[in-house]
Amino acid sequence: MFNHKSILITGGTGSFGKQFIRTLLAKYQPSRVVVFSRDELKQFEMQQEFNAPCMRYFLGDVRDAARLKQAMRGIHFVVHAAALKQVPAAEYNPTECIRTNVNGAENVINAAIENGIEKVIALSTDKASSPINLYGATKLLSDKLFVAANNMVGDHPTRFAVVRYGNVVGSRGSVVPFFKQLIHNNADHLPITDPRMTRFWITLQHGVEFVMQGFARMYGGELFVPKIPSVRITDLALAMAPDLSQKIIGIRPGEKLHEMMISRDDSLHTLEFHDHYVITPSIQFVAARDFSMNGLSEQGVLVEQGFKYVSDQNEHFLSVPELQSMDQATL
Repeated sequence: MFNHKSILITGGTGSFGKQFIRTLLAKYQPSRVVVFSRDELKQFEMQQEFNAPCMRYFLGDVRDAARLKQAMRGIHFVVHAAALKQVPAAEYNPTECIRTNVNGAENVINAAIENGIEKVIALSTDKASSPINLYGATKLLSDKLFVAANNMVGDHPTRFAVVRYGNVVGSRGSVVPFFKQLIHNNADHLPITDPRMTRFWITLQHGVEFVMQGFARMYGGELFVPKIPSVRITDLALAMAPDLSQKIIGIRPGEKLHEMMISRDDSLHTLEFHDHYVITPSIQFVAARDFSMNGLSEQGVLVEQGFKYVSDQNEHFLSVPELQSMDQATL
């Protein structure tokens, strides 16, 4: 569906943006791919790898509404990946996080509607479900904005959806490269915030493919959640460095023991499909939509009331041998 189309990725120089573009260029023939980000050095470095004739690099910040509107001219699809994501940094710099994650989301929505974008998918996080930290709270607000935007479009064709998933293996700021660096530096132990801690586990490529499928599946207003395994942080440390001891250092500000992607309250509006869930809008849209059959003709069924999707109660946990058997490029 991306052949001969123009695609813009906000925050396109991040881990997700690079893998999304790498996959896009390998599988499709887009007419234009626009990387929208504020870091000129990262854009310069990215141009060394991604220099196909269709590539465009726009310096800009999602806080800048006018620049976003300019960048989206002639675009068909938008992936909104730009965000301030570090939990402790958000706790200490709340207004900066709000300006990017909430005000920036509103700017993306307005620019998309004004330019007649066909479809927009915003990336969310498990931390947006029942949030206890500022980052999660801002992403919950962003999710709500993107869902409600489908009621704001009027006679414009633009439709909005959200993809929510857990920690991405190997992405910048995640625990895997942090552990890798410590191991490389011959550390004598790996720091563990809490031995009970669990996390959802998704590879960067799986996340990219799930977002791409979302464009084909979406009608507008859905919040897509993939079915993915969980991992115990102690098992991950053991798999990566079986000979190193583990030292408990305590939970960081705003950090959860376990991550949730679907809460009990969400269960009233959640459909289960074969490989994912969809949280449908709790608000009534002007044009009623049956979300139980998606754009790929996949059939979903309503989950039981009280269902929740939490990392410590997942049916599928990755074992230490499974983690060790993974490609080291993934770990």
